[in-house]
Amino acid sequence: MSDQEPSQTPATASSDSNTFAILTWIGTLIFGFIPPLIVFLIKKDDELVLETAKEALNWSITAIIGYVICAVLSFVVIGLLMMPVLGIVHLVFCILGAINASKGIAYKLPFNLRLIK
Repeated sequence: MSDQEPSQTPATASSDSNTFAILTWIGTLIFGFIPPLIVFLIKKDDELVLETAKEALNWSITAIIGYVICAVLSFVVIGLLMMPVLGIVHLVFCILGAINASKGIAYKLPFNLRLIK
């Protein structure tokens, strides 16, 4: 009996880490930079959650910069065409991050400004 209890504890901790990492990416998709910022400031004890929060926060900042550039370029029509493209990229990257977080992998996005290290 005592052998089963320790084996369940790491699985639960890993499951909690994966859940926090998934919720960080889903929160990034819905609410922007606020959820990863909260997770980054609160969950410093878990390496997977911390790396996921950093990556999601960096992506949120990158997406905000992209939306600002699109808004400025909307005066020349190209921004209006690029804004839906950026929205689709945001959706895809958040889904990729959530899928990899469910596997316990700290995913690094390909087009991301690494401002928070």
